[in-house]
Amino acid sequence: MNLEDHVRTRSAMPVGTAPELNQIPGLRRIEQFSRDDMAALCMDETRAVYPHDTVYGRFCTIEEYIDCPPDQVFEYLADPYSLHEWTWSSRNFQPTETPGLLVGSDELADNTRLFCKTVTNAAARTVDYHCAWDQGAELWMIYLMRVIDARLVFGKPGSVITWSNCHHPNYDDNPHPQSAPADRDIWVGDLWPMFYAGHVVEMQNLKKILEYRHTHSLPVRPWVG
Repeated sequence: MNLEDHVRTRSAMPVGTAPELNQIPGLRRIEQFSRDDMAALCMDETRAVYPHDTVYGRFCTIEEYIDCPPDQVFEYLADPYSLHEWTWSSRNFQPTETPGLLVGSDELADNTRLFCKTVTNAAARTVDYHCAWDQGAELWMIYLMRVIDARLVFGKPGSVITWSNCHHPNYDDNPHPQSAPADRDIWVGDLWPMFYAGHVVEMQNLKKILEYRHTHSLPVRPWVG
């Protein structure tokens, strides 16, 4: 049965009226939680100041508008060698024996290899960098990026980029200590409290590079061809 058939033949019970909804603790829906209750809760949850860990402890998400067409922004990000330009410290990528897997250096720390595989979806304009320090068997540092047509969300040409990271448990403990250089005294997870600030710097690099090339009618990937 396809989705259309399912919609035609589904139960007569209206969506949102399942009896178990009333039994699930903590749900806040208009049927049980009034407008006044919702307004009071939102006011209580809105603060002038938030602790850093409350905002960036589990997730680190940033966003930016870029005056460059979304297809060109996607083309640039989908090429992992663009990381040589807009990131602060990812350099020297070369292919490995594993198809699609590159290895380079992360200049955040001395003698640190950075492995990276790029996973893209052109229709959705998503670019995910699957990375790890020191080894390429477990790529657990995932950088999730999406390019959005700014005409949809801002009503003007250009792109909006969102970039998210999740605090994987491996940020707290190196899962492959045997692969780390013996003289390195820092782990990437030590830097998590500074991810937001560092990513903002890199996002501004990305914005400046793409806007400059778009404004001057230059190719976004000059290293190609």
